[in-house]
Amino acid sequence: MLEFVTLTPKALNDYRPVIGDELVDEIRDLAAPLANARVLHVNATPFGGGVAEILSTLVPLMSDLGLQAEWRVIVGPERFYDATKALHNSLQGMAVDWTSEMQESWLEVNRENAEQLKKGYDFVVIHDPQPAAMLSTLRSDGAERVDGKWVWRCHIDLTEAQPATWDLMRPYVNRFDGAIFTSADYVQSGLDDPRVFIVPPAIDPLSPKNVDMPDSERRAILERFDVDPDRPLIAQISRFDPWKDPLGVIEAYRRVKLHVKGLQLVLIASMAHDDPEGWEWYERCVRRAGEDFDIHVLSNLHGVGNVEVNAFQRSDVLVQKSIREGFGLVVSEGLWKERPVVAGNVGGIPLQLVQGETGYLVGTIEECAERVEELLADPALAAQMGAAGREFVRERFLITRLLADYVKIFRLLSGIETPPVAEIGA
Repeated sequence: MLEFVTLTPKALNDYRPVIGDELVDEIRDLAAPLANARVLHVNATPFGGGVAEILSTLVPLMSDLGLQAEWRVIVGPERFYDATKALHNSLQGMAVDWTSEMQESWLEVNRENAEQLKKGYDFVVIHDPQPAAMLSTLRSDGAERVDGKWVWRCHIDLTEAQPATWDLMRPYVNRFDGAIFTSADYVQSGLDDPRVFIVPPAIDPLSPKNVDMPDSERRAILERFDVDPDRPLIAQISRFDPWKDPLGVIEAYRRVKLHVKGLQLVLIASMAHDDPEGWEWYERCVRRAGEDFDIHVLSNLHGVGNVEVNAFQRSDVLVQKSIREGFGLVVSEGLWKERPVVAGNVGGIPLQLVQGETGYLVGTIEECAERVEELLADPALAAQMGAAGREFVRERFLITRLLADYVKIFRLLSGIETPPVAEIGA
């Protein structure tokens, strides 16, 4: 229960060449009053999604600031992940038959994991719906089992949440001292108790996925997966699920290929154990690809890790055709690599993508195909957008900014005066 995640140490000073000495020193000064504070992050998986990627850098950087930070993962049987996937989908707008059996499985696993939690944390950050009932379980068993400040961090797009599902979640979220959302549009009604903060996610520019890569290495990786580095290439790197619309990406590719000879498409996902839908959608993509050998459907199980994703995110055009998206780190990842992005005009994507300057926001398969074709036909425009995108991400969506935001929130919840962080109702 509550499995501990072992992490590689990271040093904030390594980011000085990226963000400058002044910002690094500012973050260290902000964190100084929190020295030795115990911080726990809890989520549902140690790999395979944006939350895990963020925590793999955020937690070590918190430790480097002098906090005692750790990361643990809630653990349950298969029925728990089936239930929480349904909960996740319903909060994103899908009509789901949420049964009493699902609710009991969710609560039972939260209860069992909460019982493993030791006292003594100054801050506990609970990520997303899967472990959101842990705090309520502890407080219902007795306040003496709870100490420190608790924050619920919601990474998903709640704008179309099913009302009944939010009614289920609300009392559990109201137990927290703070709640963090990616966008003010995601904040739902009835949050009376927690302080509400608006904090977008961020990428790690020094991770193996995002560091600069020689073109010779990129070419070698593409060739290893039978992708021709000399022919046009578009890619979508995302989980295989309905919200990412991979089948729509395949359709858009086929429309573009009518006019762009030799076009190739790569779809890549990391198969996470908390995502039981992943295999179903992987198989749908393979079936839709059929005998078009220019469509490559890959995952971590094919040997595609962070370094390989780095190479594929240097394709001619990146696509993220989401129909729901809490944020979509892959958009910032692509922009950081100076590639133009064509993405769904939903959720947190418009926060990252400036229409006509760093890429294009689209709403349909037809629009997606038109914009991809336009960028493939005009390499100078694509390069211009890519360069603008890298600077846009440097200013707004690097992990060091996210680190500073968490430090500010911890200071606020501790009653320490702090520079402003976006807060609703402040």
